Amino acid sequence: MSSVVALDRLLDARHIWRGQAIVSRPVSQPTGHAMLDAILPGGGWPESALSELLVAATGTGELRLLWPTLARLTAAGERVVLVAPPHRPCPQAWLAAGVDLRRLIIVQAKGRDALWSAEQCLRSGSCGAVLCWPSQADDRALRRLQIAAETGKTLAFAYRPLHEAENPSPAALRLAIEAQPAQLRVIKCRGGLAPARPLPASAWESPP
Repeated sequence: MSSVVALDRLLDARHIWRGQAIVSRPVSQPTGHAMLDAILPGGGWPESALSELLVAATGTGELRLLWPTLARLTAAGERVVLVAPPHRPCPQAWLAAGVDLRRLIIVQAKGRDALWSAEQCLRSGSCGAVLCWPSQADDRALRRLQIAAETGKTLAFAYRPLHEAENPSPAALRLAIEAQPAQLRVIKCRGGLAPARPLPASAWESPP
């Protein structure tokens, strides 16, 4: 004849052990912008992951968003790679932002070659961050970048057109940088809900 024993009695008598729940928190690196860090899960860029920066047009201040991070990484001796940038970087502006140009590498490539180059840099594990501007990137290509970032434990940033916000993406973080009005919206963030209110341009264009 079987008997039923209340679970709480067993716990009280210490016949069984109850472990503590483990809360998994996203690992991140600070963006260098206090207002942005405050609304992102973990307080910054998702580490070892792909972040998408969706822009209405290039030259709208989108690089300012990353300069504090790139300055910190290069100051620590980390290598930063730009894959297929649409414009030649202005050395004076990057220097003024605190980026060590000796740690900056530019890879000129097009189409699938650019995606391949970005993926290899991410997988190598020898870079602090990899920035790319893919002209053609489907879900499969973005997933490969995400996996490469995880493998190489590297920050990955992909600048893409704003209209891509309508399409799903495997990126851990998706930010929309809008020109009219000048603001930043969090579309997707791993580990939490995207905040409803956008950030004004002053949140990243002003000195931290």
